[in-house]
Amino acid sequence: MGFYDNFDEKMYKLQGTKEMKEIQKYKLKERVDWARSSQNPMISMIFQNLNPDSLTLLEDLKKAIPVLDQNVLRGGMGGAPSVAEKGEVEKGKMVKTMALIQGVDQYDFKLLCGTGGTTGEPTPYFFTREGIELAYKGVARMMWMVSGESYDNLRRMRVANAFAFSVWVTGTLMTMALIENDVGVIPITAEAGRERLIDFCKRWGANVLICTPSYAEHLVDTNLEDIKKIGFERVLCGAEAGAGIPEVRRKIMDGFGCPVTDAMGLVMGMSLVSCDSGYEYLGMHSLSDDFFMMELVDAETNEAVSFEDGAIGKMVGVPLIPGFPPVRFSSGDIIQVFTSPCRCGHPGFRMQVIGRADDMLKVRGAMVYPNAVDSVISSFYPRVTGEFRIVLTSPPPHVEPPLKLKVEYDKGVKDEELEPLAREIGERMHNRLSVRPQIQWVPPGSISEVVRGPAMKTKFIEKAYEEKK
Repeated sequence: MGFYDNFDEKMYKLQGTKEMKEIQKYKLKERVDWARSSQNPMISMIFQNLNPDSLTLLEDLKKAIPVLDQNVLRGGMGGAPSVAEKGEVEKGKMVKTMALIQGVDQYDFKLLCGTGGTTGEPTPYFFTREGIELAYKGVARMMWMVSGESYDNLRRMRVANAFAFSVWVTGTLMTMALIENDVGVIPITAEAGRERLIDFCKRWGANVLICTPSYAEHLVDTNLEDIKKIGFERVLCGAEAGAGIPEVRRKIMDGFGCPVTDAMGLVMGMSLVSCDSGYEYLGMHSLSDDFFMMELVDAETNEAVSFEDGAIGKMVGVPLIPGFPPVRFSSGDIIQVFTSPCRCGHPGFRMQVIGRADDMLKVRGAMVYPNAVDSVISSFYPRVTGEFRIVLTSPPPHVEPPLKLKVEYDKGVKDEELEPLAREIGERMHNRLSVRPQIQWVPPGSISEVVRGPAMKTKFIEKAYEEKK
């Protein structure tokens, strides 16, 4: 097996076209047919009233199937308590529940891993052999675009995987997928620490780094000279938003001296990857429309939002693949979509992650996402390090103004400069986000060493109200 066993160039080029919409209609009919005749009584019951031959099948599906969020993958179904809440995880009930939801035998699962999200509780993703192979196909399309559509460029990549491993898909499954697509991998892991990462990259000649944008920023702050000497040709970021924030993007690009790619993928063959556009961010191209259909809904009501250029909503995917019923599942990402052709010439509509539904805060009616706050704070680099925390004194989403922030100032900033700098940040945040923050200045390094866990993903929220209990 290798790259050309996984890569379907015809489907790659059809992304975002009218022909693809017809393929999606056919696949949706096929999946509803399967669900109606499934031996799994729960699945067949849910889809029994849907007519696969209906001209309005997608609209019928939207009416019949509610949007399911990540609680389903944590063990719940349709608002029912999750397995974790029942205290039955240790008995293996979550695996059985997931098998029931997917309509497979629990022993068909060959890889059990998860994503970290931002809630602190891992979201499980259980892969059958077919699901693993689907991830290989999605990564093939991603790396084809990243390589400049050149197999020679793809083969000469030596990728240092600095995502967290343990149970995370970005570690184990991403490494497997790269190898299956003829890409050389050095699985260093985020858990190994900065010094070992730098050492192995130097000695083993890594030319591409894949990691969270938080970790890439951290390396710029702590090991700038080292990463410049290695001479990375690309940094590919994923697992959290950040590489699409202009100020963060600029910091990483300037620090590493190479292009930065923003990507999402692996689960259900998802392949989303940004094109090379310098400091400007044009969004991630969707390269897997034949694997699942994407729709937008309102973040609070789950009502449909028209899928058109510039539209914003919660991302919902409908699987069109074996091993999963055509339910409407949302990972909770709030996105903006761009349906006009990209000037880079690559296929697919584009999207930018704005935030997550479970991270949304409301300050006097204004909806605020931590990523947007990050964009404002990072725009004042290097007077600030870019590290901050949103301090909540009561449970979200409603926040009693002002929005309280802890912000790290840079070591070169004098005490008398902090108050004017706070006013500057406040004005910019008010102009962009319609909120005025209350800033508590903290010394450099006081946040950065504790914000990130072993996964090297930034947690922007500090729940001060929990400390009062």
